[in-house]
Amino acid sequence: MDKRQAIGSWLSGPRAAAEDAGADFGYRGEQLGLPESGPGSIARPGRRIGAIAVDWGLCLLIAYGLLTDGYNQATGNWALLIFFVLSLLTVGTVGFTPGKRLFGLRVVAADGGTPAPLRTLLRTVLLCIGVPALIWDRDGRGLHDRLARTVEVRL
Repeated sequence: MDKRQAIGSWLSGPRAAAEDAGADFGYRGEQLGLPESGPGSIARPGRRIGAIAVDWGLCLLIAYGLLTDGYNQATGNWALLIFFVLSLLTVGTVGFTPGKRLFGLRVVAADGGTPAPLRTLLRTVLLCIGVPALIWDRDGRGLHDRLARTVEVRL
């Protein structure tokens, strides 16, 4: 086989090139022992983005309510602080934020159960940085989930 075929084009990506070469990745979450679909399966990106958009909007409304000057840079900073506290407390106790609950998602430890407090803290700090959430592994977990050894699943 030609090496260029194994690499694939930049449009198809490495997953498509590996599939063309005969590699089988399986479904998202298979390596973690999660089902392919339904409750307990890996949350899809659309639901995750929707949940974080709802949570961010809620935090912006709360910050805007605290600061009556109108929207400015301080409102965004307050919203980030509120988002941090909201995520830390809700994910650490019940496993989901209001947005995650609305979209039917929950954060669990990769080995099952509720994430430990330090894992939740690490996940929340990394999520607030933003960049780790934009980098995903082949199971669809963000870097923040991978480093904190958590996974976001469907309810």
